[in-house]
Amino acid sequence: MKSFPLEPIEKAGVDELRALQLKRLKSTLRHAYRNSPAYRRKFDAAGVHPDDCRSLGDLAKFPFTTKHDLREHYPFGMFAVPREQCVRIHASSGTTGKPTVVGYTRNDIDTWSHVMARSLRASGARPGELVHVSYGYGLFTGGLGAHYGAEKLGLTVVPFGGGQTERQVQLIADFKPDIIMVTPSYMLAIADEFERQGLDPAKSSLRLGIFGAEPWTNDMRTAIEQRMGIEAVDIYGLSEVMGPGVANECVETKDGPTIWEDHFYPEIVDPDTGEPVADGELGELVFTSLTKEALPIIRYRTRDLTRLLPGTARTMRRMEKITGRSDDMMIVRGVNVFPSQIEELILKRMELAPHYLCILTRDGPMDALTVAVEVRHDVAHESHAAREAARLLAHEIKTYIGTTAQVELRAAGGIERSLGKAKRVLDQRPRT
Repeated sequence: MKSFPLEPIEKAGVDELRALQLKRLKSTLRHAYRNSPAYRRKFDAAGVHPDDCRSLGDLAKFPFTTKHDLREHYPFGMFAVPREQCVRIHASSGTTGKPTVVGYTRNDIDTWSHVMARSLRASGARPGELVHVSYGYGLFTGGLGAHYGAEKLGLTVVPFGGGQTERQVQLIADFKPDIIMVTPSYMLAIADEFERQGLDPAKSSLRLGIFGAEPWTNDMRTAIEQRMGIEAVDIYGLSEVMGPGVANECVETKDGPTIWEDHFYPEIVDPDTGEPVADGELGELVFTSLTKEALPIIRYRTRDLTRLLPGTARTMRRMEKITGRSDDMMIVRGVNVFPSQIEELILKRMELAPHYLCILTRDGPMDALTVAVEVRHDVAHESHAAREAARLLAHEIKTYIGTTAQVELRAAGGIERSLGKAKRVLDQRPRT
């Protein structure tokens, strides 16, 4: 079976990498300006021209691209090639407005497949292994992105998609895959189904899980690894930039996703001011594509909060594991609260399961936070042990996060399972 060796650019010197980035950045800026009227207007309005980019630092002169830009030019107005030259279209769900639409030329699909194959190899996948893909297929980029990358690496793909959890477990038991690709929250639902069928999830054939599409903590990683008996690595991406495969953890270090910087240039900016911050400082992740044709993306604000860190397993920089988004942050009585903070505390209580929902309400002028959380399947949700776990969780939320929360216990299965990204916040406060 054909191998997929480490590419020279993954271990190249920093100077060589930066020179390649600058060459590709200049080309991308020229391509966007010449071929996308929307980008030309944005650049002209900001008083910048592609020729103004003489160093990587000059990228900060150029305007940001946001989800609003993509929706404003729905469906194909941001494209830099005629729609007829696109071989595929993907789109977001559009649950909060018009969907964001992205297009791919044949070269774009080849690039995406390549960085996905690189990501799978970094995760520890090897040609000839069997991979069970539980990411959703269709307009969502997860399933097809994983599929094409796995095939390019030389894996055998089971293209299951989301849902039908009982049958997922049946086929995992029957086909005996080595690898699963799925959201971490749905991996927990699969583990629950293993146990419901009287099977030990840690004794399945799976040895590796590649998890993404939603923030998840290192505590969640530990819980999944122990319960499933696998290695769990983090894959990162978003459709506006390419799809999954923008960055991926290396299994030998598992210290945050390595960004494939030869294709995607990262910045960290202050979420409030938009000003760049130094590597190592917390802020909002911003990406510029370096090789995309159909939809070049210039300084796209991801809303993901992280830090840029030096490379370890590769020359390319890493990003700290994403555990929150600026638009997921809850403000409860003046306190900034992220679901991942609550998740960390839940995972410390042995009586509680990592299935939860943060419910925001308002009583008069005051906001109120209720954390609905399941007990584990072998714990009665009205038992003394469960009530004591709820009391301690409420105490720790107050102590460590700084806000008051009511904890509502639910029996196993009491939190609705998501087939895609987990819904962690339900905001029932009246709109003003």
